[in-house]
Amino acid sequence: MNIIQLSPAGKDYLWGGTRLRTEYHKHPDCNPLAETWECSVHPDGASMVISGKFAGKSLADVIDMHPEYLGEKYRKKRKFPILVKFIDAAQNLSVQVHPNDDYAQIHEQENGKTEMWYIMDAAENASLIYGFKQKYSRKEIQSAIENHKIMKYLHKIPVKKGDVFFIPAGTVHAVGKGILLAEIQENSNLTYRVYDYDRTDRNGQRRQLHIEKALDVMKLQPADFRKPKNPENNAIRTLCECDYFKTEKIDLDCIRNFDFCVNPDSFQVLLCLDGTGVLTHPQESETIRIKKGDCLFLPADAGQCCLTGCAEFLKITC
Repeated sequence: MNIIQLSPAGKDYLWGGTRLRTEYHKHPDCNPLAETWECSVHPDGASMVISGKFAGKSLADVIDMHPEYLGEKYRKKRKFPILVKFIDAAQNLSVQVHPNDDYAQIHEQENGKTEMWYIMDAAENASLIYGFKQKYSRKEIQSAIENHKIMKYLHKIPVKKGDVFFIPAGTVHAVGKGILLAEIQENSNLTYRVYDYDRTDRNGQRRQLHIEKALDVMKLQPADFRKPKNPENNAIRTLCECDYFKTEKIDLDCIRNFDFCVNPDSFQVLLCLDGTGVLTHPQESETIRIKKGDCLFLPADAGQCCLTGCAEFLKITC
């Protein structure tokens, strides 16, 4: 089995901070360091392989050489379905919305973007925007945007560490300052900005807004806020399951070891949120030590694996 350990691409968006560098030991040449694209084949920022026989190659190159690593669901299409990120919001992100697949393919020749967030940490009184307060007409919201009053119409939700949010395409949203999160999304970099607090970039320019397209795709109603059900086994929890991915949280502090199987249908991704652990593949005597912030790509049909240690992981399956 070729377990692939990844190094991320970085993004220096103006709202970013320093925590991904100081606490998660990420080293992209970005200041600020707003996002790290931990598992990505997207041309705007592909992850790189840092060990083994593929060291120095991008994950995109590896998948091109070995489409079988995607699994039976994706091998023939040769399309990588997801993008996994860390996000450090030192300041508020723009109010934005993402289109669904149909709209994105017609207007942008790109995938749409449904996503989920796992809140890794949040400052006191941190909050985010998630949909509208009530149902509105397109005319009402267009007027609110044009008159810089859109914030009055948006639903603000306080957040804390461990919260989970599912953001289907069409949901207006924004991450608030003081939030550190992991994001699992469709493989897309398509965002329509609605409002950006009248900020300017380092060149003194306001960032582009996409008001007409945003109005085309946004759901003009409250979002369906869904929290995960409280499971009997808190050590292994399904945080989100949708058409594009399933995300589970594994807390090794509670169980010390976790056995799982990577079947022929699809690959899996492991993202270490905290602590240290070891991934072993008993049949091939392969062992990889994992620390906070690490991301691993497990090719389809890898078979039985075991995680041990004192650590928290997100396990993503497509």
